[in-house]
Amino acid sequence: MINFVVFRKHIFVILFWLVFAVAIWINFQATSDNITAVFQTLVLSITSFFFTHFLTTKLLPKALRSKKMGVFLIQATVIIFALSFIYSLIFTYIEGSNRTVLPPNFSDHAPLLWKGFYLALPASFLINGAACGVKFYQEHGKIERDHILLQQAHLENQLKLLQDQINPHVVFNILNHIHILMRNDIKLADYLLLKFSDILRYQLYHCNQNLVSLDKDIEHVQNLVEVEKLRWGNELDVNTSWELSHKNLFIAPLLLVPFIENAFKYVCRLPGHKGYIMISCREKDNTLSFYIENSYSEMISHKKKDGVGGIGLENVKKRLKLQYPDAHDLKIESDHHVFKISLTLQLSDRHE
Repeated sequence: MINFVVFRKHIFVILFWLVFAVAIWINFQATSDNITAVFQTLVLSITSFFFTHFLTTKLLPKALRSKKMGVFLIQATVIIFALSFIYSLIFTYIEGSNRTVLPPNFSDHAPLLWKGFYLALPASFLINGAACGVKFYQEHGKIERDHILLQQAHLENQLKLLQDQINPHVVFNILNHIHILMRNDIKLADYLLLKFSDILRYQLYHCNQNLVSLDKDIEHVQNLVEVEKLRWGNELDVNTSWELSHKNLFIAPLLLVPFIENAFKYVCRLPGHKGYIMISCREKDNTLSFYIENSYSEMISHKKKDGVGGIGLENVKKRLKLQYPDAHDLKIESDHHVFKISLTLQLSDRHE
């Protein structure tokens, strides 16, 4: 199987040199006997192969990777001239000797060698040019594939880094809620521990994928909202609406979590007024519409270390840019009393 793959990889090169050798043999056979024609063909084909092979497998790939094509052009010119000189020797002392008598003095051979060199230049240029063109196409494709693989690896590392920045923050908040409740309400703390196990299970076993089931991810978001509602109790009005018409869709994991965290972290309860959070999540025709609104005060938000829409929202913006470059619309609006986030997302129906 491996030998077949290797043969397939070099099949074009093998065919190229076979056709070249046959064409040369036919040309030589017209002016020489069979043995001489075969000998001439072997000498010319072997020398052409080694010179061209060195140019295309050693010099060209090195020039492409180091981006020194000017140096390669000089090297290619030297190779073409050297091969033309070898052709001239073959035409003069092997082929030419069969048709014309060479002068007795070697110094008188120069005009014949120069004529052979001059006539051989186009052939040498065409052979090396064709081989370099094929090799350039192959190497360029390989470099493009390597570049795509590097980009993909870099993208995956970026996404993993952004996701890792979200997960510990979620876990810390939930554990802190349970710690506080353990002093006052054991039963409620026990209920939150069960919710926490569901949240942790989702993060451990599902969030290592590029895409997760939409209903599972929304269930995770609903668990987070439930935990926060229990924490705030009657201090906040939390109204939610969830409408998923198509369950066989997929979404990037934990993408909506920063919006939930941001709303509960920066929600404002003005004196004499009850704070509120409103969440709406709808899916229709493979499009997810997510909207979240919370009461807001610039004065209170500026007291936070990272400010409203800090690290969490910056991370989700980067993730959307990387994972949904042309398939999302994110709007963040705020005034003195209300903070709004709306996201429209084109979902995938394939688990990539």
